[in-house]
Amino acid sequence: MGLFSKIKEGLKKTRESFSSSLDTMLGSYTEIDESLFEQLEELLVMADTGVPTAERICEAVKKRCKEERVSDPQVIFEMLRTTVAEMIGGEEALKVGTKPSVVLVIGVNGVGKTTTIGKIAYQLRQDGKKVLLAAADTFRAAAIEQLEVWAERSGCGLIKQAEGSDPASVVFDAVAAAKARGMDVVICDTAGRLHNKKHLMDELAKINRVIDRELPDADKEVLLVLDATTGQNAVNQAREFKNAANITGIVLTKLDGTARGGVVLAIREELNLPVKYIGVGEQLDDLQPFDARAFSEALFTR
Repeated sequence: MGLFSKIKEGLKKTRESFSSSLDTMLGSYTEIDESLFEQLEELLVMADTGVPTAERICEAVKKRCKEERVSDPQVIFEMLRTTVAEMIGGEEALKVGTKPSVVLVIGVNGVGKTTTIGKIAYQLRQDGKKVLLAAADTFRAAAIEQLEVWAERSGCGLIKQAEGSDPASVVFDAVAAAKARGMDVVICDTAGRLHNKKHLMDELAKINRVIDRELPDADKEVLLVLDATTGQNAVNQAREFKNAANITGIVLTKLDGTARGGVVLAIREELNLPVKYIGVGEQLDDLQPFDARAFSEALFTR
C-alpha cells in the first residue's frame, strides 16, 4: 500500500464523518451565503478542529470566494482542500542531520509513546541510519522491557539502567555510547507524566543540560506524542507540555481509530507546532511522516 493509500485509509473515519456531511451540506445550497459558512464552521468544529481554527478556515475560504467571484457551493470542497493544506504545511521533516542527532520523545502514559519510538527507529534504520535507543523512562513499571522489545524489532541498540535510575544518567550513557560507536541518531524515551509539571520540567531540563553539554552542536528534536482519539484533550495536553518543554514537533497516534482528524489543524493553528508524524495503523510502517498535502487530499476525497 502506497503512502497516499495508507493515509487515506487511516483517515477513513474522519473522512466518512466529515466529508459526507460536507457533501450533503453543500448539495443543499444553490448559492454561497452566510448560512452556508455557519454550517461549515459547525462541521469543522465537530471534526475537532477547535472553534478558533474553524473560524479561520471559514474566513479564508470566504475571502477566496469573494476574490475569485465564486458562486457555486460545490467549488468550496476543493477550496477547503487547498486552504487546509496551506494552513498545516511546513517544517514537517525530522531534523537529524548531525552525527549523532538526538530525538527526545515525551508524552503521557497510554498515548503510544514507546510504540512510536520503535516505529521511528525502524524508519530511520530503513533510511540507512544507525540508531541507539535510551530507556530514560525509568519510573514506569515495564517501560524498559517494552523498549527492549522495540529495540529488537527495529534492529537498534539499547542503553538502559535499573528501574528507578536517574533518567539524565541514562541519557548521558546513551550519548557517550553513540559517540563511541559512531551512531547517527539517539532516541530517548522519557517519563510519561504531566500531573507534576515542576518535576517534569526539572527532569527534562536536566536531560537537556546533559545533551547540550555533551553534544553542543547536535540537531535535537523534542517530539510530543498525542493520542488523536482524545480530540481537544490532546490539544490541551500539547498546550501544557509546550509550557514545560521546548517542543519541536508533534506525533499524532491512532488517527485511524477516530473521526477527530481535525485535531491536526487545531494543533498546527492554535499552538503553532508542526506535526511530524501521524499514526494510521498498527504495523511498523504505519507511522507516516506527515505530508500536509497528502493529508488534506485524503481528508477531502469524495
